[in-house]
Amino acid sequence: MLFPKKVKHRKWFTMRTHPDKEMSHCDTRGVKLAFGSYGLKAMKYSRITSNQIEAARKVMARYATKSGKVWIRIFPDHPFTQKPAEVKMGKGKGDPIGFIAEVKPGRIMFEIDGVEQKVAAEALRKAGTKLPVKTKVVGRV
Repeated sequence: MLFPKKVKHRKWFTMRTHPDKEMSHCDTRGVKLAFGSYGLKAMKYSRITSNQIEAARKVMARYATKSGKVWIRIFPDHPFTQKPAEVKMGKGKGDPIGFIAEVKPGRIMFEIDGVEQKVAAEALRKAGTKLPVKTKVVGRV
């Protein structure tokens, strides 16, 4: 699993706007293929946990075999908290339980190279099923 070596603050603020409003704001960085020939692009806003990134990476690596190379273009550096079950309101913020990556529409999350187009598309499709966001497979033009 991916997580930062250290963070400046243990608990961060939650995003103030509603996620539906964030969907209209497209990403400007990381929207083009940089390393591989094929990529997995996010079509909506989502928060992706480090566990979900690892699950997608595993399924891509397994399907692409040894000939393929996989790049992860997102990193979960945002800590998120959760209160224990059946705890009353108030009494402060919950404890940090993991890290997330905030992904906006248009972001290339994974790239793959060294395999045929058919294999790459299937590997990326399978990785997309592990993520809580609508995705699209893109290739170099």
